[in-house]
Amino acid sequence: MTFSLVLAAEEHVAQALALPIWAFPAIAAAFFIVGAIITVTYRDVANRHSHKTGPADGHDAHSGHGH
Repeated sequence: MTFSLVLAAEEHVAQALALPIWAFPAIAAAFFIVGAIITVTYRDVANRHSHKTGPADGHDAHSGHGH
């Protein structure tokens, strides 16, 4: 049975790829680079908008509510 599998594997014709072989890792690298750029653009977003949320300590003490 192993011999027939070897013969079947030898009869298989290689199909042409849609892109050159170097293009596949280049596309993957481009996706990782775009992802890294998107990640870097969101760096320090919480600190940029901290004036909208106000100080975290003592916030409930000034409101008069016991929540």
